[in-house]
Amino acid sequence: MDLAPISRTAVSDTAYARILEEILTGRLPAGDTLPSERELALAFQVNRHAVREALKRVQQAGLIRISHGGKTRVLDWRENAGLETLTALAAAGVVPPLEIIRDVAQMRRSVGADAARLCAANASDEQLELISATARAYPEECTGEQIAEADLAFWNAVVDGSGNLAYRLALNSLVTAFDNIGVPLIQGWNADELSDRDSRVALAESIAARDGKGAYRRAEELLSYFVDKLASLTAEE
Repeated sequence: MDLAPISRTAVSDTAYARILEEILTGRLPAGDTLPSERELALAFQVNRHAVREALKRVQQAGLIRISHGGKTRVLDWRENAGLETLTALAAAGVVPPLEIIRDVAQMRRSVGADAARLCAANASDEQLELISATARAYPEECTGEQIAEADLAFWNAVVDGSGNLAYRLALNSLVTAFDNIGVPLIQGWNADELSDRDSRVALAESIAARDGKGAYRRAEELLSYFVDKLASLTAEE
């Protein structure tokens, strides 16, 4: 493996990104032994402390297994990595960004629809009022940034009302993936979804009425705008 030196600015971050890329692209295949800290430090021309910190982060990402006193093994990212790896996969060119955004949109629809169903059953009166107020306050016309903020506020309220912590953390990861990968790429593609204030008001009404089936259906329909658009775009490629 030919590893070129890296600059000394933010060396731990840079070493982390380089090791991540080597693993995600398959240049360091699953099952292989990672070079030692000393070898990596020499290759990157950084100190071993920076390499050690980078390796801890790679381990936390689920991409290596560090054995004390033994070898560091590369793990299969498809079996061990989490949602936080989505951005790195796009940056490394392992998966086309459009495909990642499509998959994120599909997961967002699944999480959003089921969170709406759960919200109708689990949300407190205060949470129901917040959801209704957020829907009523949803702008009919505004800039892209303003309407995106209103959309996030609405779905944050719905997912919080579901009482499902895993859904809440998944939403955070999906939003980060959109921000890091998709914002310039998808600008304008989700206009139909973002501009649909009436559907949000109707969804909020179903949740307030404790109508779980209706809430699920309305959320799924709303979030399908973007999924269908991405499906047509990926089919054209």
